[in-house]
Amino acid sequence: MVTIKSKKEIELMREVCKVVAKVYQELEQKIKPGMSTWELDQIAENKMRSLGAIPAEKGYDIGIRGVPPFPASICVSINDEVIHGIPSKQRILKEGDVVSIDTVALKNGYNGDAARTFIVGKASKEAQRLVEVTKQAFFEGIKYAKVGNRIGDVCHAIGEYVNSQGYSVIREFQGHGIGKEMHEDPGIPNYGKAGRGIRLEPGMTLAIEPMVIAGKPNILELEDGWTIVTEDGSLAAHYENTILITEKQPEILTIL
Repeated sequence: MVTIKSKKEIELMREVCKVVAKVYQELEQKIKPGMSTWELDQIAENKMRSLGAIPAEKGYDIGIRGVPPFPASICVSINDEVIHGIPSKQRILKEGDVVSIDTVALKNGYNGDAARTFIVGKASKEAQRLVEVTKQAFFEGIKYAKVGNRIGDVCHAIGEYVNSQGYSVIREFQGHGIGKEMHEDPGIPNYGKAGRGIRLEPGMTLAIEPMVIAGKPNILELEDGWTIVTEDGSLAAHYENTILITEKQPEILTIL
């Protein structure tokens, strides 16, 4: 069931999403070669808690036997890791690494979700283009995030743009509604047919998140039960914001 947020709920969503935006502001300032991904995790968690929020991903349980709850505050995925990478003191960032970070904060009972891909130090042209296309795919999608359009219009726009740039989207994971729960209806894949799916209404809050691969769309899951990597070893990037459907243009909640 898709939830329509009240004015009060929308204000609470705005508040928690500002926390997420401020977390990324700090991470962007501090990320550098030689850091461990655990250090990034600590920066993010400390920032969230200083703003009255908690990391919603920490302890998140997908309910699959043999897969432990997520042990960290953020997901940090490097180079060929697409999503859900687990921070570690042993994983050290190197010059040119492509680092995707996915963060969900919880405050006053509501979740805010966003992802960014950073390049550590100097970027290769290949990596820079991938990151830029992934970000632009989000903005191509939300051109259609308007009242009366269907969710498939957003999905179709993302997929068509990514394909036009010679890249692939993964099909096994998708964006989603968000609010009191981290993952709510509707599911929002990064591909699909225009004119399909639910109609968009004011008060819907959606996490739209292109996950883009430089090579083929095939993925693998590592033994930790969480980390998703590209099968062909190609680079991947991730860009996500929580948005609010309004009577006019969509409002991006996780950008300051």
